[in-house]
Amino acid sequence: MLYSLQALRAFAAWVVVCHHFMQIFFDFHATGPIGQLLTDRGAVGVDIFFVISGLVIYLSTRDKAIEPRQFLLNRALRIVPAYWFYTALMAALLLAFSQWMPHQEFDWHHLLLSLLFIPAENPGGYGLYPTLNVGWTLNFEMFFYLLFGLAFLVRHRHLQLLMTAALLLVSEVLGRLGLLSHFYNNGIMYEFLLGIGLGVVYRRGLIREGLWIPLALLAVSGYALYHLDASQRLLHWGVPSAMIVLAFVSMEPWFKGNQVLKALGDCSYSVYLIHVLVLYAGWFASERLGLNPYLVFALCVPSIGLMSWFSYQWLERGLYRRMQAWLATPRGPAPEYALYRVNY
Repeated sequence: MLYSLQALRAFAAWVVVCHHFMQIFFDFHATGPIGQLLTDRGAVGVDIFFVISGLVIYLSTRDKAIEPRQFLLNRALRIVPAYWFYTALMAALLLAFSQWMPHQEFDWHHLLLSLLFIPAENPGGYGLYPTLNVGWTLNFEMFFYLLFGLAFLVRHRHLQLLMTAALLLVSEVLGRLGLLSHFYNNGIMYEFLLGIGLGVVYRRGLIREGLWIPLALLAVSGYALYHLDASQRLLHWGVPSAMIVLAFVSMEPWFKGNQVLKALGDCSYSVYLIHVLVLYAGWFASERLGLNPYLVFALCVPSIGLMSWFSYQWLERGLYRRMQAWLATPRGPAPEYALYRVNY
């Protein structure tokens, strides 16, 4: 386990939380430099997630004899139960209160497509977003896992080349020609490759531990993210995100063994899934009771943190282990949970 990635995962998750606070409470009409920064750049947490995902999935499977079926089953067991649970909660919220929620509508067919990770136009009319809006990133994740699982059919030394060819085929050919949803014709997909590339470099021992050089790399990456928008997302946000991940891995000795950071990283997937539900509830209370949005957000933060901890312990970790035990085969024990976890 790389504790540095746990810390970065937690940081990225909470940056996304702040970004969606600006969206839900202010419709991205920010005031002040910090609000504007979170509005314009808070979504970069997703790019960091994707790079981490490529890195961790590569490291957790490298030199292991894993069948594609088993890999995909493990990924589904980690992602699907929690996502379906919070999607169901979001659907119930929409059924009960959609008339008071801006740009939100409910549709049963769209809900089904959301649960199956199939990109579809949101009935609210604002793009290819599932019922639980943040699930759009999981559509990319699940497609990446599918391609990665198929890559196990060939020798590992061809993995990077095969994944590159597969993503190019999906995004630049099938997506562009309309043979597959144009949702996948998006440069953000290549950020998984950046993570795989970092994994290759890490495995070869080419990432040197240090402090000052990684801090300088973080400063350069932060400067780039501050001045570049998402018009060319892979280049403007993906590459700086990969540099941030590289810098954190290089600073692993300063994070190693920190159980608080490990716990925060463990809860990051639940934070990602839960926070929109809590923020919508907070926004509704703020609107109905005339409360200060920042005061409500101050109450939402510990609520999200506490709920995500319980969600990780019971819904993610507990359910994952029970389902692994139920589906266990004589081929060997379940993979190590901490390493082979979802990257949110």
